[in-house]
Amino acid sequence: MPNPATAVAEAAGTEAAGTTGAARAHVTEHTVVVDAPADTVYGLVADVSAWPQVFGPTIHVEVLEEHADEQLLRIWATANDQVRSWTSHRILDSRSRTVSFRQVVSAPPVASMGGKWLVEPNDDGGSRVVLLHDYTAVDDDPAAVELIERAVDRNSRAELTALKNAAEQSGTEDGAEDGGLRFTFSDSVDVNGSAEDVFAFLDRADLWPERLPHVARIDLEESPSDGGGSTVQRMDMDTRSPDGSLHNTMSVRVCFPDRAVIVYKQLRVPVAMSGHTGRWEIEPHGKGVRATSWHTVTLDPEGVRQLLGPEATLAEARAKVRQALGANSTTTLRHAKRFAENVHDRP
Repeated sequence: MPNPATAVAEAAGTEAAGTTGAARAHVTEHTVVVDAPADTVYGLVADVSAWPQVFGPTIHVEVLEEHADEQLLRIWATANDQVRSWTSHRILDSRSRTVSFRQVVSAPPVASMGGKWLVEPNDDGGSRVVLLHDYTAVDDDPAAVELIERAVDRNSRAELTALKNAAEQSGTEDGAEDGGLRFTFSDSVDVNGSAEDVFAFLDRADLWPERLPHVARIDLEESPSDGGGSTVQRMDMDTRSPDGSLHNTMSVRVCFPDRAVIVYKQLRVPVAMSGHTGRWEIEPHGKGVRATSWHTVTLDPEGVRQLLGPEATLAEARAKVRQALGANSTTTLRHAKRFAENVHDRP
C-alpha cells in the first residue's frame, strides 16, 4: 500500500505489482467526503512521514528511492494481527491530486496489488476522496480472494475514516501546524561506550522490568521482519507513574541492529492521544556515542478535555505529555548509558 497505510494491501498480507498469469483481477472502490480542502487532504496522502500518525495499521515507512514524482517505499504495517513488510512504487501527481501505487513484491496470499488515491474538490470547499484497489490472489484461490477482499474493505474504510479525521482537525485549534495537535521532541545522553552496547540495552526490552524502575511488567514477542534486515517486536507493557499508578501500552517496534536504530508505534495509547510514534537512535559523537529518544505525538482534543477538564488547552496538554514521556525516555537513556559504560567491567 504505497498509500497512506494502504493497510489494505497490508491487511491482505501485502500489496504488490504485476498480475500473474490468468489470475482474475478484482477491483474495489471506496469513497469518503471530507470537510477540508482538497490540497490539505492530498498533502496527507502524499506525505509518507505522516502515515504512522494518521493511519492506524502503518508502523513505519522508509523512502528507499525518490526521483521527481516517483518513490520506492519500504512499509511496515499490521495486517490481520501480524506485522508485514513490503516494497511499493508510487507516482504522485499534485496537479490532479492523485497518487498511484503498486507493490513491487507481494507475499501470499496476494499475487499482486495496486491502486490509486484520487482527491477531488467539492463546490463547498471540501473534498471527495476515492480509493481504488486492484488485486489478484495466488492460484486464484477462492478462499484467498475472500480473505483479501475482507482485508481491503476493512482497511480501506479505516484508512478513509482516519484520513477524514486528520484532515478535518488540521489547522482547527491553536492556530498551529496540524491545529497544534501534532508535535515532536527529543531527549539525548552522551555515552562513553559503544553503539552496540547501548543498542543491546534498548533492544532487550524483555529485561526492562529488572533494569528500569518505571517498567512494572512487559510481555515481548520477537520475530524476523519480512525484509530490511530488521526484527519486529510486539510489546505489552505496564509502566509506573510517579504517583504509583500503572498505565498499560501496546506497541510494535522494528529494530535495525546494523543501523543502531529502533522505531516504534504505540497501538494502545493514553486517553489524551490519538497517535504516538517514536525512535531510538545511536550515533557516533566525540569518543563515544549519542543516544537519542524521539517522540511524535498527536493529541486527541476530546481526550484532552476528558483528562484535564473542559477548559484545558492544547498547550497545557502538550506540556504534560512532553514531561511524562520525556521523563521515562530520559530514565531509560540514563540506564542504557550506565549499562554501556560499565558492561565490560563486569566479571
